[in-house]
Amino acid sequence: AAMGIQNDVADFFRRSFAESGVLQNVVMFLNLANDPIVERIITPRCALTAAEYLAYEKHMHILVVMTDMTAYAEALREFSSSKGEIPGRKGFPGYLYSDLASLYERAGIIEGIEGSVTQLPILTMPNDDITHPVPDLTGYITEGQIVLDRGLEQGGVYPPISVLPSLSRLMKDGIGEGYTRADHSACANQLFASYAQVQDARSLASVIGEEELSALDKQYLTFGRYFEKCFLTQRFDENRSMEDTLDLGWTLLSLLPKSALDRVDDQMLNAHYDPEAAQALIEKTEA
Repeated sequence: AAMGIQNDVADFFRRSFAESGVLQNVVMFLNLANDPIVERIITPRCALTAAEYLAYEKHMHILVVMTDMTAYAEALREFSSSKGEIPGRKGFPGYLYSDLASLYERAGIIEGIEGSVTQLPILTMPNDDITHPVPDLTGYITEGQIVLDRGLEQGGVYPPISVLPSLSRLMKDGIGEGYTRADHSACANQLFASYAQVQDARSLASVIGEEELSALDKQYLTFGRYFEKCFLTQRFDENRSMEDTLDLGWTLLSLLPKSALDRVDDQMLNAHYDPEAAQALIEKTEA
């Protein structure tokens, strides 16, 4: 379901589906930028109705991609204003939360029926403001969010996923022994905490200069650089397994001193801490 998109973007979607050979499996609902806003408001509902029919009547597993939800919300704001309704934050109607929820909550499964509906709503953040009403309310309703960072993209990181604001509320129920690996939670928590320290070190370096940083802060900068270059970056044709990803995470954590890895117990740290592997990774990356 595409809402308020330009003609060239619509052509890009069609061409991409055709070239990948999946066009016969795609149902497209297009609302272009010059189409009426009322059509924009009903576009996602039409798409979800079609998805529910295919999932629950034809027993298929359906992925619904909805872009751009910000354009949808702006159309809703314009329509609400034309009716003289009292506006809320930034002029959006006071019922924006419940309206978005009525769309996002049409995902899932029905007991006893084969088929499922999975949603991937896409939205832009005006001025990169994650507190804007649309991304803010979307974050409250959905079970997770992936935030893309303009700075990472400009730095050549693909996919440019901003780790710190991205989250999954279901992750804790699907990882660990019996699901992925026993050390998954510890590795993820430590990577997250260490990358947060990287941002603090970068902020400090921008004020006092990198040369004035402590030895530990300089190590954090090195960790951050290789975390983005080796862990976040993944080629379009690269098939990295969960095992490989966790091993790579531990290797990158080994760039830091053991004393800085305070989210991991000693037993697990001794099992996975490997400075030699970390040095070999640096040499391989810089070769």
